[in-house]
Parts: sequence; structure tokens; C-alpha cells
Amino acid sequence: MPRPATGPDVSRTALVRRARRIVRVLGVVHPDARCELDFTTPLELLVATVLSAQSTDVRVNQVTPELFVAYPDALAYAQADVTDVEEIIRPTGFQRAKARSLVGIGQALVERHDGEVPARLEDLVTLPGVGRKTANVVLGDAFGVPGLTVDTHLGRLARRLGWTDEEDPVKAETAIGSLFERKDLTLVSHRLIFHGRRVCHARRPACGACAVARWCPSAGVGESDPDVARTLIRGEIVDPDA
Repeated sequence: MPRPATGPDVSRTALVRRARRIVRVLGVVHPDARCELDFTTPLELLVATVLSAQSTDVRVNQVTPELFVAYPDALAYAQADVTDVEEIIRPTGFQRAKARSLVGIGQALVERHDGEVPARLEDLVTLPGVGRKTANVVLGDAFGVPGLTVDTHLGRLARRLGWTDEEDPVKAETAIGSLFERKDLTLVSHRLIFHGRRVCHARRPACGACAVARWCPSAGVGESDPDVARTLIRGEIVDPDA
């Protein structure tokens, strides 16, 4: 399979067209691509996203029902005993730092935002334990404000696809975001993250069963045999050629 050209000789137009085509195909492959954290309010999503650092969404979703009942609003977190929070969130790992962040977030929301989660990135990133990645998750999925969530999956895929060579998440966010219309950025995040979790794995990507391999300059770095590659896929995906 010939690999698409990359580098300075590839026109900007060709790169944008290829990137958008890939995301369209991934929309067919992963029709249910979405935020996989369970939440009903912006505060719940903010808390769940903080807990997801160095953990899995599955593990976080196992912990948050009890946490959300115990601490239903910002004031409850602000007044919480850190050790009590630690005990509930222990399965997500790094519970001491995360508990301090959650209590600090509650205090900051009560003191500066009337107990409500702000809908601006510049406000969100001032909260304890909240960076651009977390802020963009909350903005995109709780408030409908488009943004890229450059986690390990999205960053890895963007580099493999030749969209950027940036390792720095903020620089990568700028480079990747410039390839798409702003209104599509949250959807781009979900589709790339879904694909990274299910097909384009860090250690052994399922290249031979990847629906976008034909447009990927890194195709072949993983398992190329289609039958073997299909055994590496996690969860359900849709064949766009079926």
C-alpha cells in the first residue's frame, strides 16, 4: 500500500482534505463516538474528567455514582473532608492529589463563580487540577463550545496521520485545530479518541483492519495482516465498505 506523502512538500490544501476525509470515515466506523464519562451536569463532568487522569473512563464511571451522591454541588466539595474524598476515589489512583483538586475546585467555584462551573476556557484553567485538556472536555460536552481534547490518543493519532509532529499538547492543539472548522472540533476529538482506544493502539495498532490506513503515512507500523489485525480491535466498529 503506497503511503501518502507528508512533510513540507505536501500542500496545505491536500493535508486539510485528507484530514477531513479521515474524520468523515471515522464517523462511519465509530457512529457512537462520544464522551465516555458518565455525567448529568457540568460539575459532574468536570469532576469525572479530573479523576480520569492516569485512569480509565470505565474505572471512573464505577467510582462517580457514589461520589456524586455524597457531593452533589460545589459547596459540598468545598466543605468536604479531603480524606473522605480520597477514600471514595481511591480506585482511580493518585487519590491524594485528585482529592485536593476536587476540594480546591469546589472552593474556587463557590468563591469566584457562585458555585457554578464557568463556560469559558480562561476561567476553567484557573481551577485547581484543570488544564486545557480538561477544560476542552467540559466546554465541548457540557456547554457545546467546540474544542480539541489533545489526550494521549489524539496526540498519537495526529502524529501518525501526519497532521503534526508537535509533542506539546498546546502546540498540537493549534496545529490540528487549524485543519478543521471550529464547529467540528469536539466531534474530531471524539472520533480520534475512539479510534485510538479501539484500533490505533499505542503499542500494536491494527493497521491491517484500519479503515483509514489508505490515507495514513504510518500504515504498517502495526499489524498488517487483516485477520490478525481484526483480533486486536477492542469493542465494536463498523466497516465503512460493507
